[in-house]
Amino acid sequence: MKLKEIGRLNSPYKEKGQAPRQGRFSDEESIVEIFPEYMNAIKGLEKSKHIIVLYWGDRADRNITQTIPPWGEEMTGVFASRSPHRPNPIAICPCEVINIKDNLIKVKGLDALDGSPLLDIKVYSYDIDNIEKPKRKS
Repeated sequence: MKLKEIGRLNSPYKEKGQAPRQGRFSDEESIVEIFPEYMNAIKGLEKSKHIIVLYWGDRADRNITQTIPPWGEEMTGVFASRSPHRPNPIAICPCEVINIKDNLIKVKGLDALDGSPLLDIKVYSYDIDNIEKPKRKS
């Protein structure tokens, strides 16, 4: 399996602990930079108000398999959590598109550390991606 870095994320968060737990709780703006060889892949993106940014958590600890989530008190597996520390630190963050200029997409609500590798972008679709008040199993 080979992943290709398609760009870089430029955010105000320089160190671990500065980024919000979830990007949607922040009004900070960031830049999603697309590498020139992938410019044709953003054609039509200006029609989207929101995107889903997938990036590599390059500063995550890949050896961690269990954690205590912020909402819990007991140890749980990382696959049952939103922890950035996991065997394959693929992060996902829905963001609001502010504007697009050339290969730079200005967004609001990104939770990535500055310089994180961009893996992919998908348009956010309310009809597909929204789940009405999902409940945890008891």
